[in-house]
Order: sequence, then C-alpha cells, then structure tokens
Amino acid sequence: MDIKNSRRTLDLYETFARVKRPLKLTELSRLLEAPMSSCHQLLRTLENGGYLYELRGKAFYPTRRMLHNVEIIASKDPVLSVLHAEIEQLRDRTGESVILGLQMDRQAMILDVCESPHSVRYTASSGELRELHSSSIGKALLGAMPEEKRRALLPTEPYAKLTEKTITTYANLKAELDLSSERGWYASFGESVPELHAVSAPMAFAGCTFAISVAGPVTRFEEKLDSHIHELTQALKRVQTLDNTSEAEP
Repeated sequence: MDIKNSRRTLDLYETFARVKRPLKLTELSRLLEAPMSSCHQLLRTLENGGYLYELRGKAFYPTRRMLHNVEIIASKDPVLSVLHAEIEQLRDRTGESVILGLQMDRQAMILDVCESPHSVRYTASSGELRELHSSSIGKALLGAMPEEKRRALLPTEPYAKLTEKTITTYANLKAELDLSSERGWYASFGESVPELHAVSAPMAFAGCTFAISVAGPVTRFEEKLDSHIHELTQALKRVQTLDNTSEAEP
C-alpha cells in the first residue's frame, strides 16, 4: 500500500505539471484512475503538510514548498552541480541539444538536458528512458560494459525496430560497438527517431559511468558532424579534469 501511495503522490504532481491548472477532487480521481476516497485522503495529507492549498470551488493546487525543497536538493546534486555547466557549454559550442544519461536496469535514463536554441531541435526531459540498443547514449553505455553484462541487459533478438535503420541483432550491434570503441565515439543516425542524428561517448565521473550525447536534426547535423565530435571529445577531457579535483561522492 505504501508503494502505491508513493507512486500516486508522484503521479499527482505530474498531473498538475501536465494540466497546469487547479483541479477538483473528482478531476484528480479521474485523471489518476484512483478511488475518490484514496484521492481525498492524499489531498488532505498533502494539504496538512503544506504541499497543497485549496481555492474557491474546492479546487486544489500545489504550493511552492515542493519547489523549494527540490531546489535545495538540486543545488547539492553531487553530479549535476558539477557537470551541468559543462553540458551547457557543450550545447553552446555545438548549437545542438546535449543530454547526460546513465544506465538504469535495461535502459538508459536521462539525467540532464540542455536543449538547442533552434526552433527545430531534439527535446527530452530528465527521467525519460531510452533503449540501449538504438540510442547513442545507450550504445556508449553498452560500449563501456564487459560483454557478459552487455548481453545480460540486451533483450531477446530481434531487438525492437524503432526505425528502418535500427540494429536488431547482437552480431551487428557488437560490430558497431567495437568500431565505435576504437574511434572513441558512438552514434545513432536515425536509429531511434527518423531524421535524428546523435553522437555520444561514455565517461567516468564520481565513481560511476555516464554518457554525454549531442543530438539534433539530420539537416544540420551531417555538415557539422566532425565539429560536434571534436567538441564532445574536448568536453570529456574537461570533465576528466573536474573529476580529479571534485569532491563529489559516488
């Protein structure tokens, strides 16, 4: 029951973020697909804790207490408090979106995103998941693993075919990973999303393995591929220096 309530609390905040307006008990019950009694108890618990307030018409909206707590937590993040500035700099140098991720179970989870200033750009949000076999971040993380661990994480063949270019067999994926390891960078050229190109590389930081990816539309990406790879490589060198002097804990 505690796990269900915790998940429902997270779902409630995500619902407010999605609809961007106060909600009544009946609306929340419908949107959360939860019983009215359970939603009422959750709302009153959060209200008593100072996380929600009630408006006229018995609609509810989050207070800024959660935002305040989250800002404090984010300011002490042992990884992003150091790396976010580097991700921003790489975004500015390439003009494309830059993503930081790490392995979570059988997928890659996005930790941080600095989106391109262009109107047409790759967009993503922290906490989103990507497939290991088709995304550039996933490939970089796979390439940094021992083969035994890699095989254990990958799905049964054929892998999910997200586009016409997605690699669906281990033999073909391993061949690409071997080549990518030798050249020092990994790529996903239209393999996870059509018309999206991305290059990535793994990096060790604070005792963990992460991957940084530069991603953008093929129309801009192809002509600047060499430049993006160069900037990515330079960013990794700077991060290595930061890690040697950082007090971040794993």
